[in-house]
Amino acid sequence: MSGVLVVLEHRNGAWARMSWEAIAAAGQLAQICGGNVYTAALGGELGALSAEAASHGGAKLHTLEHAQLAQYTPEGYTLALEELIRKHQPAWVVFAHTYRTRDFAPRLATRFQQVLIADVISLRGEDGAPVFVRQMMQGKLNADYRKTGDGPGFVSVQAGAFREEVSSSTAAIEPFAVTLDAGQIRTKPGEPFRESAQTVDLGAASLIVSVGRGIKEQDNIPVVQELADALGAELAASRPICDNGWLPMERQVGSSGQTVAPKLYLAVGISGAIQHLVGMKGSKSIVAINKDENAPIFEVADYGIVGDLFEIVPALTEAVRKAKGA
Repeated sequence: MSGVLVVLEHRNGAWARMSWEAIAAAGQLAQICGGNVYTAALGGELGALSAEAASHGGAKLHTLEHAQLAQYTPEGYTLALEELIRKHQPAWVVFAHTYRTRDFAPRLATRFQQVLIADVISLRGEDGAPVFVRQMMQGKLNADYRKTGDGPGFVSVQAGAFREEVSSSTAAIEPFAVTLDAGQIRTKPGEPFRESAQTVDLGAASLIVSVGRGIKEQDNIPVVQELADALGAELAASRPICDNGWLPMERQVGSSGQTVAPKLYLAVGISGAIQHLVGMKGSKSIVAINKDENAPIFEVADYGIVGDLFEIVPALTEAVRKAKGA
């Protein structure tokens, strides 16, 4: 098996949305390197999860079911995937960049004398080979990475960096027999890692209205809040707004805030620094309102409105209210 293998991740009986974003990244990688996209799922008994995963595309879904994979352990995942990779020999292995991936994927890559190219935000082809882009210094710089050496390459992709695509095909499901025994598992599974609780989970929002420095001062925030309320959307912000204390830090979108991928992301008065774009460019539809026609935000926007937000936003709010009959 040449091509690209995507390792899917599930937890508490549900697939992580980032798995589908990893498939999208793998699709781009396959276009550069050639070959098909394959997926792999690990667990004790995958059941209906297999059918759902297969519906998201790929040429084939490899299911790795074993009692020692019922709970995640770095040894179990490393050994099982090593077996699969050595048998089918994919050119690339792609993961979503999660806490679980950070735990075991570097160990897996080392088995093949490779390193994990982690937290990739984009990729491109040069001379028929992929170039991966990662951020450095908290998003202030971008760096290009290329794979060297023989054997498969290992890559993890940042949440929201690649837009999930709707597949028109269903992968064939192929079980893969894993040889594991309890003596190989030295780690005792514990409680899954949980991030600190937040009162606002922007990652779960389907509609987001986000405000930037174009709002000028804190007293003008209600102008955008009214639009968010009319749409039934969550209010978010770029880093300067939260740094100034105009909105809580938990509403920040970007490399040092939350990563989001809503159905609609409406950027109001946001210029589009790369640190912000990384956190929202996976949105299904992006609408930007900015008076600067050369603002970087328009490079990723699906729809752009050049003009004064203090004229456009109230008019848009009123139109939404009328459409809803409010």
